[in-house]
Amino acid sequence: MNTKPDLVPVVLCGGAGTRLWPLSRQAFPKQFAVEVERASLLDLTLARVKRLEGVASCVAVTGEDYRFMVAEALHNAGLSGSILLEPMARNTAPALCAAALQIAATNPEAVMVILPSDHFVSDSDKFTAAISSAVRVAQEGWWVTLGIRPTKPSSAYGYIQPGAMIADHGTAAQVSQFLEKPDAGKAEELIGAGCVWNAGIFVVKAGTAADLVAKHAPEIHQAVQAAVADIAVDNQFFRLQPDAFSSSPSISIDYAVLEKETRVAVVPYEGDWSDLGSWDAVAGVHAADDDGNRSEGDAWFSSSENCFVHSPDKLAVVLGMKDVVVVDTPDALLVTSRDQVEKVKTVVDDLRTAERSELTDHRKVARPWGTFEGIDRGDRYQVKRITVKPGAQLSLQYHHHRAEHWIVVKGIAKVTRGEETFLLRENESTYIPLGAVHRMENPGKTMLELIEVQSGSYLGEDDIVRVEDVYGREAEPGSAKPAQSAAKPRAKDKPARTSPGKGAPK
Repeated sequence: MNTKPDLVPVVLCGGAGTRLWPLSRQAFPKQFAVEVERASLLDLTLARVKRLEGVASCVAVTGEDYRFMVAEALHNAGLSGSILLEPMARNTAPALCAAALQIAATNPEAVMVILPSDHFVSDSDKFTAAISSAVRVAQEGWWVTLGIRPTKPSSAYGYIQPGAMIADHGTAAQVSQFLEKPDAGKAEELIGAGCVWNAGIFVVKAGTAADLVAKHAPEIHQAVQAAVADIAVDNQFFRLQPDAFSSSPSISIDYAVLEKETRVAVVPYEGDWSDLGSWDAVAGVHAADDDGNRSEGDAWFSSSENCFVHSPDKLAVVLGMKDVVVVDTPDALLVTSRDQVEKVKTVVDDLRTAERSELTDHRKVARPWGTFEGIDRGDRYQVKRITVKPGAQLSLQYHHHRAEHWIVVKGIAKVTRGEETFLLRENESTYIPLGAVHRMENPGKTMLELIEVQSGSYLGEDDIVRVEDVYGREAEPGSAKPAQSAAKPRAKDKPARTSPGKGAPK
């Protein structure tokens, strides 16, 4: 009888999720942006990880831009572990090879449970049971994949054809073959023949995974091994060596290893599952009214059928429509028929060619210390709403081209401005002159909220010169040190803060 192994969940957090634009964007992709019952898909994935018995630690694989969001999600989930940073995207084979080599260096018998971070699983008990079955098979040297029981013929997924059953392992079977995404007619045939969807969820011993990559994709193994050998460690962040990692071919683990290996098994998962790969799929996780309409946010349907609305910030009225998807965000609106949602990716490609900023950034931007959101902008000014988490602080910084006014609307701010340090409370404000070295901190136990008004000749985010930063972010290259006179506020810049006096409006 197999002993219980150490389980190491490997959560893949680097995807862009372009099919769910305009909610999912390059700077804030699907796994962070899409929520079900007020929890992000990454949060839900980590909750499933917590249910697994024998979890020793966790490895999250992501990119540099997402590292702080992943770190916060791990912290909130109560999970310890490392965050493996890819210097560039190279598909799943190099990513999983890096995780396997890192884990196998200390425990080659540890079993990796490899999970995409952007899937939705509604039946946690059945999912946990399927993973437990897969772990028992993986302990015997198999690379195991979870097979999803199809709910309908679909050309959106690859298929797995199960072969001979594996003795003493219940419903586990050896994989006969992996099949490409079929057309609708072929998909129906495959389901009739007992094929299952390939979800990209794997269970395998770390040592087995590393050995199989070396066997079937030695060029990947060699490149990634060099990247891991020269890894740079920064607290929980593990940065793979860029030159070595970039020399690896970019290819999925299915093509690189699994389609070439005989000891690959499939364990069926019988519960509900979705990769939320389209707005139609997102609609499916929300309850429908009597006319088949579904919504997230504030929606009003009149004489409409089978519509989906995402409108968290304003009332959306849908009148006399059928089979329509409406996705509203502060700076972009998507309206499409449900049978066209798979073409959103094509629109994203067009927006990329046109270099539209709405492809990459939301008006609300996540930072390791909190968020900022653009409210208004004009010639030589812009207004932002800023939130700072308890105990967090912005970098000590200055600007070449802009001055700033800060007005606290909730909480307490600790402000550093030149050689001064002082507190601002609700309804108090201060002025940061151009060139003054400054920092904002939240010393309280509740969220700090403030309004920032910027004015100047240039208001881009790259006009930030970081003097000191607790999050390890570097100053902009080529930035010059500010003049001493600019760093210290002058007498005419005072009073340092203002507050409502007696009889003043609040």
